Amino acid sequence: MQPATLDAAILEKLISAAVAAPSMHNTQPWRYRLNPDTVTLEVRAAPERALRYADPMGRALSISAGAAVFNLRVAVAHFGWDPVVRLLPYRSQPDLLATVRLAASPHDLDGQDGDGHDDPHHDDPHHDLYDVIWRRHSSRSPFSGRRLPPRVLYELAEAARAHGATLWLAGPEETSRLLRLTAEAERRASGDPRRLAESRDWVRETGPYGIPAASLGPRDVTGRLPMRDYLGPGPDGRRGGDPPTVAFESPPAIAVLATDQDRRTDWLRAGQALEHVLLLATSYAVRASLLHQALEWSDLRWSLSDAHRTPGHVQMLIRLGYGPVGPVTPRSEAAETLDAETLDGGR
Repeated sequence: MQPATLDAAILEKLISAAVAAPSMHNTQPWRYRLNPDTVTLEVRAAPERALRYADPMGRALSISAGAAVFNLRVAVAHFGWDPVVRLLPYRSQPDLLATVRLAASPHDLDGQDGDGHDDPHHDDPHHDLYDVIWRRHSSRSPFSGRRLPPRVLYELAEAARAHGATLWLAGPEETSRLLRLTAEAERRASGDPRRLAESRDWVRETGPYGIPAASLGPRDVTGRLPMRDYLGPGPDGRRGGDPPTVAFESPPAIAVLATDQDRRTDWLRAGQALEHVLLLATSYAVRASLLHQALEWSDLRWSLSDAHRTPGHVQMLIRLGYGPVGPVTPRSEAAETLDAETLDGGR
């Protein structure tokens, strides 16, 4: 396939694909810039939308940016270019998390100046996932008891492996342990005024950021599955506006995404692996929601990554299953996330 001309319409589609990536509390903590001389898209952190208390190290922000990078890769390949990715290309620009160069062909893969880390994966090992980007949504509703076929689980694991991560389905005993740690994280968050205020601040009924209250989903009446309580107890002691309670699936299918190391580059690669897994799952009509709570507390995250139980460093817990499509959370317009010089000088 010959690449299209990178005009304003294609650029908007590329950025819209990137913005469709998941992010914690739907903060969308990224911004983009086009270098027209090298036809390279820059993915930069937006610190004003970082989570100071839930994500003080920027790990979740980096994972979100990595997911956006993967969507960019898919979109760039869809329009005929070969995406050449570099992670953390310049130490002098810590907010520059990744670059994606639009190479005319697989042979145009010469290195770029800089001191970052090349991502060696240029070709998507699966079918074109571009259309799936727009169908992927988190689902916080109950799933059925139907098990995922081994073939689908194998393909999801291979998708994670393509980015240097590992993915496996927790067994019954391990699932119970992961859910206990998640419940403990929920308990702590509900008693932490700063984290609770931060979470509440991102429940918004208007604007392109945050999560509308109607999208928060029900709570498990059995208490087995600790879903995030964004609002917490109110002054009268009632919790989260008393969302509806329903029975969730038991036991839930919890997939663990991990990396061997725990550096910023690993977080970015974990984000690419996460989005690849989520898009591929969506293509098989498998729904997903993310259990991030225990990852927000250093000691609980250490327990998740207990070397006697799981190899490497846990980066995400993914609840998988069959059920309803989740509601669409808002997204910013492509123009809102592009730097002014891109709008003025992009082609």
